[in-house]
Amino acid sequence: MTGDKQVKVRAEHLTLAFGGTRALTDVSVDIRDEEILAIIGPNGAGKTCILNCINGFYKPQKGEIFFDGRRITRMRPDKIAQLGIARTFQNIELYTGLSTLDNIMAARHVLMKQNFLSSAIYFGPAHREEIRHRRVVEEIIDFLEIEPIRKRVVGTLPYGMRKRVELGRALALEPKVLLLDEPMAGMNLEEKEDIARFIVDIFEGQGATYPDTPVLRDGVNCIVLVEHDMGVVMDLADRIVVLDFGKKIAEGTPEEVRNNPQVIAAYLGEEKKPEVRSG
Repeated sequence: MTGDKQVKVRAEHLTLAFGGTRALTDVSVDIRDEEILAIIGPNGAGKTCILNCINGFYKPQKGEIFFDGRRITRMRPDKIAQLGIARTFQNIELYTGLSTLDNIMAARHVLMKQNFLSSAIYFGPAHREEIRHRRVVEEIIDFLEIEPIRKRVVGTLPYGMRKRVELGRALALEPKVLLLDEPMAGMNLEEKEDIARFIVDIFEGQGATYPDTPVLRDGVNCIVLVEHDMGVVMDLADRIVVLDFGKKIAEGTPEEVRNNPQVIAAYLGEEKKPEVRSG
């Protein structure tokens, strides 16, 4: 039963406003272990705002956020990342002047234990630690099938490849919760199918294929997906939360959400009326 699954992240009564504009109004969401949660809604519904609150980019005026029972509402984004919440962005946020390898490796610095001095000397523990981290990065590159572009400067890559690199950087943080903000936006059908396959493989874990890389071996079995492609959402999601004008209007299984009159009204602009036949 979905209700029996452990809650990893709990957002309670979030209210977020920019000036006089309300982006979120009293929104509560549970993100549970062992499921893919989709957050959907029309443009401007507040989907990205929820992710920004969870990973610390935005501070809600009201409400609280808890991760594994620990309050993280006012915590800095880097501290939240260290706890195990990673994300991708609707607008790609990469170091465009660095290579694919360096972009993914940059995420590993959050996990490095050696101090600045020992890293500068670069021998002994610091050297061994970097080798371990680089091995993980190479495994992620292999998993995402981006080996041919590992040395390419990210700014020269096509859009779909940059999306993969950003996903790789999020994986490099070894997250317990993975927030994906429109990972397939702007992609063609083939690219969407590839990303959908990667999401499923990340969720399920790859077992013996990557025995020395826990994030790939065990997977990330708590994923939040913000996505406009309803075909993808219905195929991937275990549960769906629907927002409209910053308010939660529905929550349930894909089938329940598909047939919800409020959801239909939000997407179509009006409720579907029965056809009137003359005669």
